[in-house]
Amino acid sequence: MFFGFAAAFLGVAVGLSSGDAKAADCRSDPAPEIDWSDCAKKSLMLSGNDFTGANFRDADLSLTDMRNTTLTGAVLEKATLVRTWFTDARMDKANFARVEAYRSIFKNVFAQGASFASAELQRAAFNGADLTNTSFEKADVSRADFDQAILSGATFTYANLSRADLSEAKIEGALGFNRAFMLLTRIEGLDLSRATGLDQSQIDIACGDAETKLPNGLTTPTSWPCAQE
Repeated sequence: MFFGFAAAFLGVAVGLSSGDAKAADCRSDPAPEIDWSDCAKKSLMLSGNDFTGANFRDADLSLTDMRNTTLTGAVLEKATLVRTWFTDARMDKANFARVEAYRSIFKNVFAQGASFASAELQRAAFNGADLTNTSFEKADVSRADFDQAILSGATFTYANLSRADLSEAKIEGALGFNRAFMLLTRIEGLDLSRATGLDQSQIDIACGDAETKLPNGLTTPTSWPCAQE
C-alpha cells in the first residue's frame, strides 16, 4: 500500500515538474536557441532580439513585432504568424514550412535558403526581401507582393501564385515554376527566359506585357497586357 501511494505521488510530482518546466520555457527571456515551441506569444514587442537556432514550432506569434530580429536557422514550422511583422529580420536557412502567415510583413528580410514550403502566405508582403534560393513549394502566396524582392534561384513548384505581383522582382538566373498556378500572376517586364517548369497554359492565364521575356518555345498571349485591378 505504501509503495503504491509513493509511486503514485512520485508520478504526480514528476508530471507537475514537467509541466512547470514547459511553462518556464514559454516565460523565458528571448535568447538564441530558445525553445518556445507551442507557446502563445501574441501581440508582443520582440524586435531586435537574437533568436538564432530557436524553436518556434507550433507557436502563436500573431500580431507580434519581430522586426530586426535574427532568426538564422530557426524553426517556425506550423507556427501561426497572422499579421506578424518581420521587417529587416535576418532569417537565412530558417524553416517556415506550413506556417499560417496571412498578411504578414517580410519586407527587406534576408532569407536566403529559407523554406516556406506549404505555407499560407496570402497577401504577405515580401517587398525588398532577399529570397535567393528560397523554397515556396506548395505554398499559397496568392496576392502576395514581391516588389523589388530578389528571387534568383527561388522555387514555386506547385505554389498558388494567383494574383501575386512579381512584376518588379529582381531575377538573375533560374526561377522554378513547375506546376505553379498562375492565374493573373503579374509578371510584367520580367526576364523569365531562364525560368524552369513554365508551360504555355501558365503563361496564358498570367499577366505579362511586351517586355516580358519567356523561355524558348513559349509565346506571348494575345490577352496581354492585363487590365489593372
